[in-house]
Amino acid sequence: MSIKVIEGNKPCRDGKFAIVVSRFNSLICERLVEGALDVLKREGEVKEENITLVRVPGAIEIPVVCEKLASSNEKYDAIIALGCVIRGSTYHFEVVANECAKGLTQVTLQKNIPIANGVLTVDTLEQAVERAGSHAGNKGAEAASSVLEMVNVINQIK
Repeated sequence: MSIKVIEGNKPCRDGKFAIVVSRFNSLICERLVEGALDVLKREGEVKEENITLVRVPGAIEIPVVCEKLASSNEKYDAIIALGCVIRGSTYHFEVVANECAKGLTQVTLQKNIPIANGVLTVDTLEQAVERAGSHAGNKGAEAASSVLEMVNVINQIK
């Protein structure tokens, strides 16, 4: 008897994806978008016409737009959430970071759609730069890679 193994691969030629990105800290967020688009097109072989990019004011607005996309007639296979929350001197950082993550998890489970959380939560601008294409890689690219794999895993389970 052999174990059935389900693993995702990267090509997802017919997949339909949405990217929701915060305009706040746009210098960082645009680099995350570039990384995500590169992976979707190059590794996922996703056609440009199957990618929707939605810009929102900040990270706290990302979950509600993800919910609207997941509920739309467009039938997205997955959503990539991108943003950057940098710690300041007030409690606002924790509220935004935690509520954004919590909202994304709720939408994922309620709407049964993979949402990659590529919202950076960092202490400094330097840490954000590192995670947006520098020493620590590009977290937008990693988020795109994750949804490609998840779409293929879910399709095998269906």
